[in-house]
Amino acid sequence: MSEFLGSAWWLIVALGVLVTFHELGHYWAARWCGVKVLRFSVGFGKPLWMRRDRNGTEWAVAAIPLGGYVRMLGEHDLADRKTDVSADERSQSHDHKPVGQRMLISFAGPFANFVLCIALFWLMFVIGRPDYAPVVGQVEGVAAQGGLRRGDTLLAVGERQTPTWTEASMALAASAIDRGQVPVRVRTADGVEATRRFDFSDVPKGEPLERLFGRIGIVPRHQMQPAVIATVNPGSAGEGKLRGGDRIVAIDGTPVEFWGDIAPLVARIGPAGGGEVALIRDGAPLTVTVAPKLQRQPGAPATSAPSWLLGVAPTQPEKTAKDAVLRYGPLEAVPASLREAGFQAGELFSMFQRAFSGKLAVKDTFSGPIGIGRAANAYAQNGLAWYISLLAMLSLSLGILNLLPIPVLDGGHLLYYLIELLKGRPLSDRAMAAGQYVGLVLLLGLMSLAFYNDLQRLIQ
Repeated sequence: MSEFLGSAWWLIVALGVLVTFHELGHYWAARWCGVKVLRFSVGFGKPLWMRRDRNGTEWAVAAIPLGGYVRMLGEHDLADRKTDVSADERSQSHDHKPVGQRMLISFAGPFANFVLCIALFWLMFVIGRPDYAPVVGQVEGVAAQGGLRRGDTLLAVGERQTPTWTEASMALAASAIDRGQVPVRVRTADGVEATRRFDFSDVPKGEPLERLFGRIGIVPRHQMQPAVIATVNPGSAGEGKLRGGDRIVAIDGTPVEFWGDIAPLVARIGPAGGGEVALIRDGAPLTVTVAPKLQRQPGAPATSAPSWLLGVAPTQPEKTAKDAVLRYGPLEAVPASLREAGFQAGELFSMFQRAFSGKLAVKDTFSGPIGIGRAANAYAQNGLAWYISLLAMLSLSLGILNLLPIPVLDGGHLLYYLIELLKGRPLSDRAMAAGQYVGLVLLLGLMSLAFYNDLQRLIQ
């Protein structure tokens, strides 16, 4: 399946699940309060499928799968019209219910998303999400200054436990965005637990996320490239001595573990006229003497400085098998899912705070359907548990977004009802309609920003 089709498909699946549960929250609360539900629709526009149940509710799947709605008897719509309510139906009318019940109906949608989020996290933990162990492969930048070393395993970043690389990378990115100091608990290659301290105070405000990890300075072990030669350039120092398939294990007596280890060692033996390169060739050890040449990297600009080179290129790295699983038993997964939902909610609020304070670029804060679809496709390719984890985070985001006090969202309705409680009477129809149009403009503005960010990422 192409990335485009995969992204579209998994986006539709995600929206279908999340919107259905959100609207079911409204539906169940309305039915519990005795409100007649006229239509339950997943999607907008012309219904593709519809049936009516014995209670008179129309269940529909519509053509535009970007949302949904529950239409109730006697409820205001955007144009400030109400469905006609006869005297016999007043007891089933939404707007004739006590304000407390109307608040419950509005809150039930986001609440259903929160419940779904916790349930999905529980399911993810029970299934087990395969991942990579948070073992350090290469260190520079802030991490090196903080005392991190190759082979260290990240156990916790601040208060966040990091059993896998995903948790570690998220916690490190958040700490870098906050520009503070953070303790990092590690287990060294010798098995000793220790605490390092990373100082991110010099990270510029608004640094794009894609450049943050360069400043953090950690390349995990599973992303390191093996020191295996693919090709030897004609006329280079390695011609006749090195060949494709050779694995370099040491240079001048210093062990080589990954491809990135080679360049500094070659730069060391170059001025001395060469040195010994220990290899594994066809399964057997071999040592050759090579004298690096001082030249520019192939394809480098003419103005670039020359460096000591062997004239070899690495093999394409194979996809490393995941070596860690984030999993709990069914009982342990209950508190774990609650903790994860709470942590992700805190991170979501922190993200908005970081964006408004300038710590985080706005383009890294909001994503539209394109960005969500691409993420859904990528998560789905990693397996069921990964896709479930994304659904959980999206469900949480949808619930929080709908509680924002913006008219046309559930939070806006709750704001209206709160004013009604304080005033002792509802807002005027004119005021409610004006607020809904203002809310629609704000919502369209957020959607436009999200689409703009999506397009920016595609162009980049």
